Amino acid sequence: MATLYSNQKTKWSQNVPSEKIDTNELAGRVRVAFADITLASASIGDVIELVNLPNGARLLDGYLTNAALGASTTLSVGYAAYKNSSGTTVSASAAAYLAATSTSSAARTDILATIALGAGSVVNANEDGLPITATLAGGSATGVVQIAIRYVVD
Repeated sequence: MATLYSNQKTKWSQNVPSEKIDTNELAGRVRVAFADITLASASIGDVIELVNLPNGARLLDGYLTNAALGASTTLSVGYAAYKNSSGTTVSASAAAYLAATSTSSAARTDILATIALGAGSVVNANEDGLPITATLAGGSATGVVQIAIRYVVD
């Protein structure tokens, strides 16, 4: 039976000399980004810019909360096009953190729920940060949409 070490435990106790563990991996402060909007007959394809997350933030988890927005409506959560810390433009990804999910009924839906959906990822953005968006599909929407994202930056 072997003893296996995480990358962070290896830095701390196995490497000689030991290495510093980033604060977004150990002893960092958890912060919350919150945004809300009341939609009034929003149209299919509308993109809602919600909040920008800072460079270096490690994304932990989050949720999308919505009122009953209308028949056949869906929202996906992702990001708008932005510049990374090297100044290169990164294309938008409307469903990077949540694939289209029904918003016909009031609900709370996890975002950043898996590694494939960005859990544990680190923001690489310029000083403007990473613009988090929600994209409407399926039908016109009216009602409240909220998002909350927990992240560690320092």
